Amino acid sequence: MERPLISFIVTYYNLPLRLLRQCLDSILALSLQPSEREMIVVDDGSEHSPMNELMTYGDAIHYIRQAHQGLSMARNTGLQMASGTYLQFVDGDDRLLKVPYEHCIDLARKHLPEMVLFQLTRENDSEGTYKDSEAQSGSNYMRHQNIHGSACGFLFARSILGDLRFTPGIWHEDEEFTPQLLLRAEVIRVTDAKAYLYRQTPDSITTSNDAHQRLKRLEDCRGIICRLNTIADRLPSDDRMALQRRVAQLTMDYLYNIIRQTGSRQHLEQEMEVLRKQGLFPLPDRNYTQKYTWFRRMTNSSLGISILMRLCARF
Repeated sequence: MERPLISFIVTYYNLPLRLLRQCLDSILALSLQPSEREMIVVDDGSEHSPMNELMTYGDAIHYIRQAHQGLSMARNTGLQMASGTYLQFVDGDDRLLKVPYEHCIDLARKHLPEMVLFQLTRENDSEGTYKDSEAQSGSNYMRHQNIHGSACGFLFARSILGDLRFTPGIWHEDEEFTPQLLLRAEVIRVTDAKAYLYRQTPDSITTSNDAHQRLKRLEDCRGIICRLNTIADRLPSDDRMALQRRVAQLTMDYLYNIIRQTGSRQHLEQEMEVLRKQGLFPLPDRNYTQKYTWFRRMTNSSLGISILMRLCARF
């Protein structure tokens, strides 16, 4: 049996059914033959199974229902089931934009890269002309660019996945998965096509004001940073530099989020000390971006930290 070109792994948990339908319909609207696509819906133990309502899709989808284990395990289940040459994650409340996403498919067909990186957007606006990069390795891209962590922001070849999976039980799991996947890709193509429409719901984990959830998110971020830093130490020089850049960026974001979400200088300084013992603070003296250089300098002095605390409190 011929392998599908793309397996779409759609994760679903307690979402309005109309959003899931919009998501699936956006995939079916693509100019792929039925034999070229595989749609896997992983229901992560929703209170009410959408299976009956999805019967109208017939053989176009594979529906899997599992006990609620979180997004990481739902995606891992999808990875286990997928058979396509390329894989694409799609959250059940998001959708693909036909014209720009088909440009990404064209890049995959024509150049056979191991990854196609595209843009995520909140606007349903399909431009018809796109700027694409020349072929490069994922390592080279990471050494010179800040990356977007979202695992939904790229189409990738199943052949580079190997044993890489999402870590169960954590938030921001994409930030750990994406850089490791990029380092496995010898040939990537980057396009500015805004191909993925994402929604941010009011009760999502990224918008929750619950203090326990905020602290859990921060702890998970620190864990990801430390694990990636350990991995970087074992890599060849170019890959190590690439991952160290990402680790530094995540560390900066982590410290910024501590200030924004806790407003506590004591908490900030405690976490700085934890990072210092891991060799992650002070931030490396690298000119990655202007924002990074500015933030690194500010966190290197007591006065700078005081200014940061005041500035962040205004936003």
